[in-house]
Amino acid sequence: MKRNGFGRLVVLLAGVMALFSSQALLAAGTELNVIAAYNAKQDIFDAFSKATGIKVNQLDMSSGEVLARMRAEKGRPLADVWFGGGVDAFIAAKKDGLLEPYVSPQAANIDAKYKDAEGYWTGISLVTVDFVVNTQILKERGIPIPETWEALTAPAFKGEISMSDPSISGTAYFTLYSLLAARGKEKGWEFFAKLAENIPFYAKRGSEPPQRAAMGESLVGLAPGLWPELQAQGYPIQYVFPKDGIPWWPAPVAIFKDAEHMEAAKALVDWALSKEGQEVLKTKDPRFPTRADVAPPEALAGVDTTTFIPMDFLTAGAERAEVLKTWQERFAK
Repeated sequence: MKRNGFGRLVVLLAGVMALFSSQALLAAGTELNVIAAYNAKQDIFDAFSKATGIKVNQLDMSSGEVLARMRAEKGRPLADVWFGGGVDAFIAAKKDGLLEPYVSPQAANIDAKYKDAEGYWTGISLVTVDFVVNTQILKERGIPIPETWEALTAPAFKGEISMSDPSISGTAYFTLYSLLAARGKEKGWEFFAKLAENIPFYAKRGSEPPQRAAMGESLVGLAPGLWPELQAQGYPIQYVFPKDGIPWWPAPVAIFKDAEHMEAAKALVDWALSKEGQEVLKTKDPRFPTRADVAPPEALAGVDTTTFIPMDFLTAGAERAEVLKTWQERFAK
């Protein structure tokens, strides 16, 4: 009995040593190239590097840009990992054969509706769209804080709504698609036509609308999530989650096909889906976690999740080209 117990101990220690040896070899001088569309991404990747020893070189690029660049490069990987952005672009990239399937052991803790069934992408957080409103200017002009999408079509907001370009920004695409899904295509386009009358132009990045609202260049910015750094800088902004429907989607992580640093890429996916990783994510950028065993950040505790607009993400991805073609024909400015 003692001999068998000793044998199991040797095997266990050998496994542990192999694991640490593998991690050490992976971490020693390993660099990882990541394309990210995520707030506080540098803080997040610093935490990953601290946990694993893997250095991250990151490039900020919206999901629409990534998809366009990958198609132009005929599938040549732009980086190792694609981190955050619109799930519609990930669905399109899978269809085009631009992603590497990887089912992380941590993916078992993620609800099926937040991940691809074949492991091509997995949700790391839920993005919600809100109105970032400049309370100081609204008060000066005597305009009530808008609480619904319908309120944004009022004449008081003529030229005062900031939204990013749906063909570039995943946030804007899902905002547009959600408005169509909630109302039906015909009434949805009619509503967007009224909203578009109050949008002077479309920003090139999803991060522009909240910044423009904070600086008083517009009254309302349609934005993904919260922007605590803007409040910390003293800008007079408030977040409004529309009572008549909150657009949302899972922000995925995926590995590019033929990624140069495949094992390090898998390590980042594992970390981002782990309980430890998602605690870091929600702390650095307040979003709903995709793991049920990680509580939402305190800043989102009051959000009524029953008002999330029901979404079929596969259909949203499949109809992306058709919806954007219609939008460009009717509304591109």
